[in-house]
Amino acid sequence: MGNIISYILILFLILLIRYFSTAGLFYLYYLKIKESPNSEDILSQRPLKKDQIRKEMYWSVLSSAIFAVFGALVYWLWLHNLTAIYLDPLTYGIWYLPISLFLVLAVHETYYYWVHRAMHMKRFYKTVHKVHHQSLSTTPWTAFSFHPWESILEALILPLILLILPVNIYVLFVYLMFMTFSGVINHLDIEIYPDFFRKSAFGKLWIDATHHHYHHKEFNTNYGLYFTFWDRIMGTESTKMK
Repeated sequence: MGNIISYILILFLILLIRYFSTAGLFYLYYLKIKESPNSEDILSQRPLKKDQIRKEMYWSVLSSAIFAVFGALVYWLWLHNLTAIYLDPLTYGIWYLPISLFLVLAVHETYYYWVHRAMHMKRFYKTVHKVHHQSLSTTPWTAFSFHPWESILEALILPLILLILPVNIYVLFVYLMFMTFSGVINHLDIEIYPDFFRKSAFGKLWIDATHHHYHHKEFNTNYGLYFTFWDRIMGTESTKMK
């Protein structure tokens, strides 16, 4: 039991450092744009709510604690050879590394899209998802601003994937870094991807700050996490994206 608590505390510290350093750096960029002649680049021109950033930090710290619990559980399971995580990149061949990353992304995307839509149902919204949508104008600090119930739902899928799908430890690290930067960039409220990329075939499949801005603005569109394909298939993509 003592070991588990130690794992949780260490991971909690790591997650806090990750959150405050990543969101903090992007927030400095956000402030620079907001206070410059290019302030029209801010996607949402609505002013931030009173104490919004402080509240986002509060909920994000709680989310980090919950993520740390799940992370410690995965680490404990790995120590007891109960996960599909493997160390040697050659175990399944180099070719499998990008495939496994794609599979993790695809499974997580599918899980998140349908859970996200469920969280918008009237019976679940107030209890689970309302906290996140209190940020009508998003900031980098919004990225992990979740009610604990939503944090649990967010955290559930990755341990389940790692119990079944073989994933190299380095691929897992890349995925975790990608997940962090994606969440912060998509809530930045400033579009950082160039137009030529956003208008390309691949760029149109990619969720960016503009795409997620319309989710917070319109509420019932753009439910995806990393990719737009489920929104397109299910007809839930904002008409502003077309």
